[in-house]
Amino acid sequence: MQSINADQLKTKQNQGVRLTLINTLSEDNFAQKEIPGSINIPLESSDFEQRVQQTLGGKNQPVVVYCANAECPSSTKAAERLDSAGFTEVMDFEGGAKEWQEQGGQLAHAS
Repeated sequence: MQSINADQLKTKQNQGVRLTLINTLSEDNFAQKEIPGSINIPLESSDFEQRVQQTLGGKNQPVVVYCANAECPSSTKAAERLDSAGFTEVMDFEGGAKEWQEQGGQLAHAS
């Protein structure tokens, strides 16, 4: 498991690196903290790992997990669970939606 910050994520996106961005918050919170192009798979889902694997098409694809901000433990817990489940390219965007916005990124449903 690796950590990634907003600048590194933007660089990867600009370089066309294929990665899946997963918001680990509840559906209601996702609507307020959606980084464009991300999908919502709540960490509290009983089938979290299976849903991620299905979305990625396997366990060997790059995946970035994030939540609201650095104080939110959801993305770190998600990254640890995916790492334990055998996913090989897990990145934890610990700063989450807050860091994304602070670095000039837009949120899809920001009001």
